Amino acid sequence: MKTLIICSGGLDSVTLAYKIAKEHELVGLISFDYGQRHKKELDFARLCAEQLGTEHSIIDISEVGRFLSGSALTDDVAVPDGHYAEDTMKITVVPNRNAIMLSIAYGVASSRNAAAVATAVHGGDHFIYPDCRPAFTQSFEIMQKHALDGLSDIKLLTPFIDRPKSDIVAEGAKLDVPFADTWSCYKGGDVHCGRCGTCVERREAFDLAGVEDPTLYEDATFWKEACNV
Repeated sequence: MKTLIICSGGLDSVTLAYKIAKEHELVGLISFDYGQRHKKELDFARLCAEQLGTEHSIIDISEVGRFLSGSALTDDVAVPDGHYAEDTMKITVVPNRNAIMLSIAYGVASSRNAAAVATAVHGGDHFIYPDCRPAFTQSFEIMQKHALDGLSDIKLLTPFIDRPKSDIVAEGAKLDVPFADTWSCYKGGDVHCGRCGTCVERREAFDLAGVEDPTLYEDATFWKEACNV
């Protein structure tokens, strides 16, 4: 099945790319510049495409992102420290981000005669990101069937949607995903900060999966405090 993958360059989407490359036919990877402070993740998406020998496209929607204000990812707001399961992490929500990206990806997939679009939303996203939940993805796929009626019949692949991040790490290890060539940190520094929600979740996932974490963190122990380990 010809599949277009939305790839941010993070651990989840890179693992998804390796999984889809094994199980289906890659049409390419598509990434979005929406004005995120951790824009360096796009370099890792490009690297993933190179490693898999497929096309990588970056779509600049930064002008759109400028209007999606109030998020710590796109605005002059501090990225909070702690675990994703904390209410403070809601400041990292970019309103309608996934819905916007998926709409564009579906249009690209249709023009490339792809049969599917794949995205790496997972169970750990459900708490704070409404457009990562099963109800949204199921409804979105139905909406797109109407939007492309008579033009394309494109499936939405979300193989991780009911699985924790530790499962993604475990599967990535089996697929020989180069985890060191992925970027998660929302602060976008020289190395992963180790304190923001996505860093904490990343480090916890490796621990729960029993897989060695090759990531260099500025604070390599904070995750234990955040996760009450």
